[in-house]
Amino acid sequence: MKLLIVGGYGIFGSRIVELLQDEPRLTILVAGRSLPKARAACAGFKQAQATLVAAQFDRDGDVALQLAALQPDLLIDASGPFQTYGEARYRVVEACLAQRVQYLDLADGADFVAGIADFDAAARAAGVYVLSGVSSFPVLSAAVVRHLAKDLVRVDAIRGGIAPSPFAGVGENVIRAIASYAGQAITLRRDGHETTAYPFTEQMRFTIAPPGRLPLHSRLFSLVDAPEPHVLPQVRTEVDTIWMGAAPVPELLHRALIALAWLVRWNVLRSVLPIAGLMHEATNTVRWGEHRGGMFVEVEGADAAGVARKRSWHLLAEGDDGPLIPSMAVAALVRRALDGDPPPVGARAGLHDLELDAYDRLFASRTIYTGVRDEPAPNAPLYARILGTAWDALPAEIRAMHDFTGAARGHASVERGTSWLARMAGRLMGFPAANADVPVQVQFTERDGTETWTRSFGSETFSSDQFAGRGRSEHLVCERFGPLIFAMALVVDGGTLRLVLRRWSAFGIPLPMWFCPRSNAHEHVEDGKFHFFVEISHPLAGLIVRYRGWLVRQ
Repeated sequence: MKLLIVGGYGIFGSRIVELLQDEPRLTILVAGRSLPKARAACAGFKQAQATLVAAQFDRDGDVALQLAALQPDLLIDASGPFQTYGEARYRVVEACLAQRVQYLDLADGADFVAGIADFDAAARAAGVYVLSGVSSFPVLSAAVVRHLAKDLVRVDAIRGGIAPSPFAGVGENVIRAIASYAGQAITLRRDGHETTAYPFTEQMRFTIAPPGRLPLHSRLFSLVDAPEPHVLPQVRTEVDTIWMGAAPVPELLHRALIALAWLVRWNVLRSVLPIAGLMHEATNTVRWGEHRGGMFVEVEGADAAGVARKRSWHLLAEGDDGPLIPSMAVAALVRRALDGDPPPVGARAGLHDLELDAYDRLFASRTIYTGVRDEPAPNAPLYARILGTAWDALPAEIRAMHDFTGAARGHASVERGTSWLARMAGRLMGFPAANADVPVQVQFTERDGTETWTRSFGSETFSSDQFAGRGRSEHLVCERFGPLIFAMALVVDGGTLRLVLRRWSAFGIPLPMWFCPRSNAHEHVEDGKFHFFVEISHPLAGLIVRYRGWLVRQ
């Protein structure tokens, strides 16, 4: 198969090449306006088993003549921005139909993706498939909605969002697309009606947290102009509200874009597009935060018994793997076509051409993790509510220790820091004195969803309250020591449960993490017994306390 990737040396095109370079059955034409850039891109894939050929292609030129010269079997439009293609926005599609060339694109423009269905009859007559929006929005989001809503008789609302890593690298065309619609009027499906909305002037907060994984920090999502409000009703016709957002970081730049969008909405500015170049420079220069990204999709509806249900699907991508996700749908469809299973002919948004299991196979080869969160039973143990489906992956001894009220007894060793700051901090927190072997008892009580842990090391006792976090601490377990609250992620690492500190506050005031005490805490099973390890230190004080031991339920 010969692929022509328009925008092949751009952000998304180069990632398609990366995902398909190991396929010896492919000849990939890496194309764009600049032949030197195309040649440089091909030279960068030194281990490619596919045949890579640099080509020149200008979508604003004579498309039919260029197609006739290159003779591809499949054209993939990875250029964009699709929102600014103008009156002749489907000229590439029309040329592909005339020459019976299969077509895929990564369009994220709502109008562009919705309008592709107008070519369905022509595509069927030509015997080719024309699929638009073959990316995270809407192909992956549609597959997730089908998965989440498979046993729901009614879906009332669908919400979703993408949270890219600040180090992902954003192409200029992506920024131009955002700048073209920020603050401009778009059509949104809300409460069962088509209404007018303004991208980047509506926000929501969400924490992407696959069960048992270290979640992303809480992200601010802004409304974007995505295809979902127009095409997802093809998946669930009864849905009332569809809202899709993006959470670019650093949040400082995001809030600047929000302010610009409001100026456009208030007609102070005509468009943000004139400063797209400055936005691109700022986005790729001002970078800080986690080198991790993610995506979520949430559905609200009712099951067969009429019970209201809310479910969410969470995706977490570590390091450089996240930016590959928007290109994975194209790679999956190309591999299927090579194996003799091409998409059916016709022109449409690619909503039904991939299921979630196809993505799962691609994710498995990368550091990409997914999971589903359902609303937990109100009487479930605290840790079970936080961990969701990951709760069942814990050893029985750890689950048993977090699933009862009463006392547990055992033995522990305690070490204390020797600096004056460490001694003062330990005294304020009530930590026990150093002891190589001391009897320990933990009393667990619960009231209104809050657990109180009273720890007795010999004759010395200290206690704390644990409860489920809310707001920016969503999906975290919070532990209160007097005026201090520490919010921790519950991470399942094989048979070990790790408690990873993510936020802290004093008297309800959030405090910077660089000044936070360091914590290393985990639980595991050894010789059939529940074992614990807790170490607390601080850059200024050094070690404050370290205690470890075992417990048995009474």
